[in-house]
Amino acid sequence: MISGTAGAGKTALAVHWAHRARDRFPDGQLYVDLRGYDLDRPMPWADALTGFLRALGLRGAHIPLDPDERAGRYRTETAGRRMLVVLDNALSVEQVRPLLPGSPSCAVLVTSRDRLAGLVALNGARRLGLGPLPPGEAVALLGLLVGERAGTDPAACAALAEQCARLPLALRVVAELAVSRPGVALRELVAELGDLRRRLDLLDVGGDPRAAVRTVFSWSYRQLPVAAARVFRLLSLHPGPDFGVPATAALTGESEEDAARALDVLTRAHLVRSPRPGRFALHDLLRAYADGLSHGHDGEDSRRRARTRLFDQCLAGATAAMDQLYPAERHHRPPTPGSPPTPATPATSPTPATSPTPATSPTPATSPPAPVRDAAAARAWLDAELPVLGSLCAAAADGPLPEQAVRLAAVLYRHLDGGRHAEGLSFHSHALRAAERAGDLAGQAHALTNLGAVHWRLGEHRSAEEHLRRALDLHERTDDLAGQARTLSNLGNVHWRVGRHASAADCQRRALTLYERVGDQVGRARTLTNLGNVCLRQGELDTAATHQRGALALQEMTGDRVGRARTLVFLGTVRLRQGRTEDAARHLHQALGLFRELGHHGGEAYALTGLGDVCLRQGRYDLAAEHHRRALRLFGATGERYGEAAALNGLGEALCGAGRYAEALTRHVGAGAVAIATGERDEQARARAGAVRARVQAAGGDTSVPVFTPPQISN
Repeated sequence: MISGTAGAGKTALAVHWAHRARDRFPDGQLYVDLRGYDLDRPMPWADALTGFLRALGLRGAHIPLDPDERAGRYRTETAGRRMLVVLDNALSVEQVRPLLPGSPSCAVLVTSRDRLAGLVALNGARRLGLGPLPPGEAVALLGLLVGERAGTDPAACAALAEQCARLPLALRVVAELAVSRPGVALRELVAELGDLRRRLDLLDVGGDPRAAVRTVFSWSYRQLPVAAARVFRLLSLHPGPDFGVPATAALTGESEEDAARALDVLTRAHLVRSPRPGRFALHDLLRAYADGLSHGHDGEDSRRRARTRLFDQCLAGATAAMDQLYPAERHHRPPTPGSPPTPATPATSPTPATSPTPATSPTPATSPPAPVRDAAAARAWLDAELPVLGSLCAAAADGPLPEQAVRLAAVLYRHLDGGRHAEGLSFHSHALRAAERAGDLAGQAHALTNLGAVHWRLGEHRSAEEHLRRALDLHERTDDLAGQARTLSNLGNVHWRVGRHASAADCQRRALTLYERVGDQVGRARTLTNLGNVCLRQGELDTAATHQRGALALQEMTGDRVGRARTLVFLGTVRLRQGRTEDAARHLHQALGLFRELGHHGGEAYALTGLGDVCLRQGRYDLAAEHHRRALRLFGATGERYGEAAALNGLGEALCGAGRYAEALTRHVGAGAVAIATGERDEQARARAGAVRARVQAAGGDTSVPVFTPPQISN
């Protein structure tokens, strides 16, 4: 453990040592900045665990919802591995302890301004106290950074080092100032800095070494051009771990060109760092200093406008990316501030089905919101910005703009639904808290619906039903027919998943009636698909096919490519049950092509599972097994546990058909365990039948092979 004051170089030392020691940890390294002294809030340890588990290869439902269970899974995943875990910028023992691996083969390196005595006393940590550099090393560092001038006046160089309290962060800032003013003698810089320190000491007493750092910051700040100084102050309002040029332009209300020039000035002054091309960050001490300056110079009204511009810009970016990826659902998303009303789809009400919160901000973003030239660029933007958007959503929920948290989570729903379930829980929980703070019943209803859908995806059926029933009550109180329809369809999915088919069909029919009343053809098509799947479970194959064909006709009209791809998977399944294998294969290949064009890995996995079952019916067991294996890899990435159980069962049936009975039995046992954990009765029954079949065929018997039953669509 490395402890010491701010600016002492704890992070630099930890990262340098980790790099040098990488050969000692062949299973890799995990790093997290816990943001222990952040202005807004430290990173919750549960969020850090989510990041670690993702880095270890887990996705979606494989990351437990309960924080304590998440910590247990983390200890299981790291057990026996030779890894280094770097916990940077920790606030407290309580933040660190859940992140400690349980295996002695792992090493942990913690940095903190606190001494974290509890880790030493109870966890056997060894502390390295990092204070100011020795005088000689501080002078040597300045000499390295300043160049030949330092050697011509060693006394002035030594004085500058002392004025920086011999702390590396301050030494780098003051060296940059010296380099940027080559005509000024070092002794003059010493006098200038000393005069400023005396004036600041009148306001800041107590001998805190950070006072020296603030003095250097102040000196550097005073050398900035007016525009760059304003940018520096307003950057303190950005709650995310890093930021780019567009966000900086939004905060300041200036052009991206001006923002980029200011960031270049700040980077050269070491007031802002650039961890990778195009991204920038503030040291927490610098951010706190900038925030104090902003309170004194900018005024609350100016800060409010800057914060609003930032949130509006990020919301506009997320909306633009989502519109590129899911254009048919544009009317389901809340409008962005300053945007014109979204055109309705044919015979479709423009009332947003996701969140009715109006756009009231008068301050639109000043820069293009996101690079959305195509679907790949939109998806890349969302993936890159998701941590920042999460920080913004949390800050909005607890700050002066709760309505922005409600909007942002609603806009991102479909992206999060594609396998980012842990993030989905976080966003929608923030949205629910924000809506409750604001007294926004409609916002609460939509956040509860979204949370219900996430819990359904994760197999948490009881929790899903609780959230959806609360949402339905609020939708009824606010007379939101589209919200009622969406909630009922998701509730029907829950009932379908646990085998309550009559109730599932009733929910889907009620949802269908409501979607027809409001004219929402996208919602109507998705609900027809879900209703068709219920009919398939009930053995009503012709009715199921009719519903799927009706959904396809609507999707052709609305342009809902994701919905069309899903419906093709399900229609292919109906045709397979009807014995029309060529038709089934054609529909499934069409779906697979669409999903791959869209970059939708979850849908691709279901299409592959369906094709595996077609090959199984045709007796092409090796190809069937290959399709199911590829599907399993994708389900492992998205965390869709129902799909995992179905693919495991399909793989078991293919292996059994190929005469590999022991392997088949193992796959069916695995499928049964997953299905029991998630409560899916049909896959449980399929796993039991498959296990019996494997044993019977191993003994020389024979039995028929069932086919795949697909999942529902989350509305």
